[in-house]
Amino acid sequence: MCNIDDRNRLLLSILNMCKESSMNRLPKLVGMDIVEMALWAKENTPAVVEEERELLEGGPGREIIESRNNKLEMQSVNNKVLIEEMDILLEKLRIPSDFAACLTGGSFEESRMLKNVEACEWLAGAIRNIQTPNLDPTYVNMRAVREKKAELEKLKTTFVRRASEFLRNYFSSLVDFMISDKSYFSQRGQLKRPDHADLRYKCRTYARLLQHLKSLDKSSLGPLRKAYCHSLNLLLRREAREFANELRASTKASRNPTVWLEGSTGSATQNNNNSSETSTVSEAYAKMLTIFIPLLVDESSFFAHFMCFEVPALVPSGAPAHHNKKNAKIENNDDDDLSLMDPDGNDIKPESGASELGTLNEALQELLDGIQEDFYAVVDWAYKIDPLRCISMHGITERYLSGQKADAAGFVRKLLHDLESKISLQFARFVDEACHQIERNERNVRQTGVFSYIPRFATLAARMEQYIQGQSRDLVDKAYTKLVNTMFTTLEKIAQSGDPKGADIVLLENYAAFQNSLYDLANVVPTLAKFYHQASEAYEQACTRHIGGIITGQFNRLFDFHRRIEELIFTITPEEIPFQLGLSKTELRKVVKTSLTGIDKSVHAMYRRLQRNLTSEELLPSLWDKCKKEFLEKYDSFVQTVTKIYGNENNIPSVAEMRDLLASL
Repeated sequence: MCNIDDRNRLLLSILNMCKESSMNRLPKLVGMDIVEMALWAKENTPAVVEEERELLEGGPGREIIESRNNKLEMQSVNNKVLIEEMDILLEKLRIPSDFAACLTGGSFEESRMLKNVEACEWLAGAIRNIQTPNLDPTYVNMRAVREKKAELEKLKTTFVRRASEFLRNYFSSLVDFMISDKSYFSQRGQLKRPDHADLRYKCRTYARLLQHLKSLDKSSLGPLRKAYCHSLNLLLRREAREFANELRASTKASRNPTVWLEGSTGSATQNNNNSSETSTVSEAYAKMLTIFIPLLVDESSFFAHFMCFEVPALVPSGAPAHHNKKNAKIENNDDDDLSLMDPDGNDIKPESGASELGTLNEALQELLDGIQEDFYAVVDWAYKIDPLRCISMHGITERYLSGQKADAAGFVRKLLHDLESKISLQFARFVDEACHQIERNERNVRQTGVFSYIPRFATLAARMEQYIQGQSRDLVDKAYTKLVNTMFTTLEKIAQSGDPKGADIVLLENYAAFQNSLYDLANVVPTLAKFYHQASEAYEQACTRHIGGIITGQFNRLFDFHRRIEELIFTITPEEIPFQLGLSKTELRKVVKTSLTGIDKSVHAMYRRLQRNLTSEELLPSLWDKCKKEFLEKYDSFVQTVTKIYGNENNIPSVAEMRDLLASL
């Protein structure tokens, strides 16, 4: 170098060569630069000194020298800063060979996972470092930066592809191994509780890898989630199918008939005696839920964490919270937390909150879909053995449903809702069939006495009350409402279509039987109490019509005379009534003589008419008391009206005399 310009041209050439070459960094040129500048200074010092002396003597030369020195100093500083910047940039663009080898062809064995995680962390950091704002925008469009960015993207794509392929095969191989081993499943004579602890442990080995795959390429998780769901779905369905099959095969229960409200009363009693024999059916259903509902909830929760869904934490209420993961791991070596941590050991909170909840529920549908068929099979099996066990199964389902509140248990809640709906539909089938059994009684329009479905319903209701658990009260009350409304409607139709003279007897006997058979249950079941009071009112109305017909038939002339007087009282004065046609005092005496002569015989005849068509002998005493009371009330009204219109008549017995007469008979 002969001068400063030569020196600067050399530096610029070297810098350009470094940019265009594959060198990783700038060479250190400072030392060489000082040597060359020293040699040049030694050779040219006299001339420079002389030149400077002349400039100084010339007056303005001092400013020129100072200006030149300032420029030289600024160039020196700029060169130093430029070299430092280039060093930093080259460091960002440098790809360590060991990380490159790991990302492009390293093993995914468990022993190498720490190295893979370190490589992922470096790659993620390297990509971030050559992006704004981590990199000065001035450098973004440099060819070296663009080329290095493309190289990093290629590394990322290669690693994501390799890792995804490995994990898909890994999930499949784990499940295939378990499915090929029959000891994992229930077998004849042995119910096997599914145990996924080892499976989750092996999967958890790659939890951090999945987290880094998400940070590198979020779209890569979609196929991985599908692969995991497909593999585990095969396992879960096989476990549920084998368990349900063995559960049904090992449960001993005699099948009860579905016909309850048709046939002899003796059959109803026999069915009631067999009720305890079917308890194993609902116990089997409860066991199915006890084993698999917690398992499905756990699998849903594990899947949400393991597959990096950004959803609210699935921590049961009341569980202790660990604010620092390092401390938490000391307290609990079996740490199941799969979230990313910062250098201080704290969780990195997801930014999207519950934004992925919909995606999670769709994935859970793929994970668990199909397993509901085995639950349905158990419900159908239980229904065929004893339809009334739907009541206890409904209560069991409702109890589990009320406990499922975590977001990741969305499919489990849907499964339980579907089970509850299916059980309700099955029970509705039974109730509908029972209603048809009741309605078939309409075909026999000549029925008398208490219809068979009245006492059978009481037996059925007592059985249903035994099976109520939890929230199944509403299910049973709706069944009561439909059954009793059908019973009462059918009863009224049969009574109207038969002999009109016996209609009220049919009604009062059956309404009385309903009250007698449901008395105890009506005291503790509000819905049955409502129908009990409805039957009581209908019974009283039928009794009033029937007894009124008997009294009127036996003493028709007496009370018809009274009725005619009552009608005229509203149109003419009482004094005018004895002068009306057929209502004279003479006519009154004839009516009284005809109706009350031999009153004891007339009363006996009235008693025989009441007794004649009654099949329920136990009702006769109360009906006879009602009949005597009704007769005395009518007779009392007759005596008062006659006395008011005609004055005292000696041939008309007083009410007291008539009461004593009836009491003596």
